[in-house]
Amino acid sequence: MQLLELIEKTVVGLGYELVDFERAERGLFRVYIDFGPEDADKGNIAIEDCEKVSRQLSHVLTVEDVNYERLEVSSPGMDRPLKKISDYLRFAGHEAIVKLRMPMPGTPNRKNFQGILHAPEGEQLKLEFEGKDGPAMLDFTLADVDKARLVPQVDFRSRKA
Repeated sequence: MQLLELIEKTVVGLGYELVDFERAERGLFRVYIDFGPEDADKGNIAIEDCEKVSRQLSHVLTVEDVNYERLEVSSPGMDRPLKKISDYLRFAGHEAIVKLRMPMPGTPNRKNFQGILHAPEGEQLKLEFEGKDGPAMLDFTLADVDKARLVPQVDFRSRKA
């Protein structure tokens, strides 16, 4: 079993979604977890969730004899990466930043876009952005994406109101 499959199987088995996995220098593994779309009402990932996944993954990686030095498990953060089509479906209506690998036809010399995600239509992803002549729609596929992240929505107003 591949390392990514092993980690995803473990994380999903504990009731979470694997958002991303990174292998960094000196044997560091970074695992980003979130609640699945069906558990979105649970709120944000807490330290206890990270501890639970970390303990189980440490055990699984030891049993499977995977060579690593350190394991970090965390939430994906407010600027959550968008990696799968299911992410684009789940976060339709949210603001995102999309960096494409290559400029798309109709948007010469432009690879960076910020706008509102629309629900995917099959493999076709959509982002409404502000173009030169007003609102425009960017149609792209997952293969066209270099990086995509949600734009953090922070409310600094007092809760005492």
